[in-house]
Amino acid sequence: MEIKTELEKVILVGCQTNVDDQRFGYSMDELGSLTETAKGEVLATISQKRERIHPATYIGKGKVAELVALHEEMEADIIIFNDELSPSQVRNLSKELDVRIIDRTQLILDIFAGRARSKEGKLQVELAQLQYLLPRLMGQGVQMSRLGAGIGTRGPGETKLESDRRHIRSRINDIKTQLSVIVKHRDRYRERRKKNKAFQIALVGYTNAGKSTLFNRLTEAESFEENQLFATLDPMTRKVILPSGFLTLLTDTVGFIQDLPTTLIAAFRSTLEEVKEADLLLHLVDSSSPDYYQHEQTVNQLLEDLGNEQIPQITVYNKKDQMHPDFIPIAKTKAIQISAFDDHDRNQLKQVIEEMVLEMMSSYHVDVPSTEGKLLSQLKNETILRELVFDEEKQLYVCKGYYLEDHQIAGQLSKYKR
Repeated sequence: MEIKTELEKVILVGCQTNVDDQRFGYSMDELGSLTETAKGEVLATISQKRERIHPATYIGKGKVAELVALHEEMEADIIIFNDELSPSQVRNLSKELDVRIIDRTQLILDIFAGRARSKEGKLQVELAQLQYLLPRLMGQGVQMSRLGAGIGTRGPGETKLESDRRHIRSRINDIKTQLSVIVKHRDRYRERRKKNKAFQIALVGYTNAGKSTLFNRLTEAESFEENQLFATLDPMTRKVILPSGFLTLLTDTVGFIQDLPTTLIAAFRSTLEEVKEADLLLHLVDSSSPDYYQHEQTVNQLLEDLGNEQIPQITVYNKKDQMHPDFIPIAKTKAIQISAFDDHDRNQLKQVIEEMVLEMMSSYHVDVPSTEGKLLSQLKNETILRELVFDEEKQLYVCKGYYLEDHQIAGQLSKYKR
């Protein structure tokens, strides 16, 4: 028997300051998609154009009154604001509205909390949530704190607010310690991969661009794929064999998003560390989205912020079968248009990847004795082997191909150079 979960009724609130109407529209649409991903049903949307966000209530007093009336009429369970609210804004709005109030950051954190699978993912989400909550504890009610330094304020011990704060700070320290252990483990794995010098490709892109779908079909893996925002949180690495037989490792990463909360950028930086180690980036763009241009810019900007803009990149325009009528490819890098579900398109993509890999390699021409079976096997998997001819007279294989100079195989090749 399938149990249907009751959707929470939601009103969305946005404030348009210095962005154009179209960009603001996309941002509100994205907030709607995030709400649906978090199992909410959007009943209505209120927005206001202002010079700047109202410091006390986010939107103006008149709009707050409109929101109060709309809430009473629709009986919403929750009101979601399109920007990060300050503790004082939450406090002031809570006085006017008898309903749960959250902002875009809390909504994203909530989705992340539901999606994290690995221990690291769960810890990172909890860390981000606690760091978000700590400065907002005062907003939960000043009356909670009766602790002071003067007469009449000394109490029998710690107040609820102070003990909450102390508990949160100690939990934050605890999580940071656990995460540093996990990061050390991952560094060791990474070092091992470096030592074995597997060619590493990272799949990056805006959330819901189709990264997991492509990842699963290129690697035949079981990464969670869903037409929802942030379907993948935990990085996953699998083998991909290129047309020549050359072995590469592909890593699926968390989706990027506009105005990603700062707490999350910090918490998920280690998740994106995989990107830093990549030899090649596949930047996936959803060509069916009306906001594809902004998505592409957002990802490139975040890559720059993370110091990864120097890594060679292929821009992969996905969902070509549902392409937006106004779509024009704008990539400054090598680009290809595909549908992740199309076998022929995926093979073409592998071909383009191989061409990029070749550009980073040096050629070799060696004579390998027939007794060196292990080396011959390595040449097939760890280099791009273009020619393999057996010379019966000399009882050796003449091999021509391309290799990565910093790969450990370089030393063995130098022994058998012609």
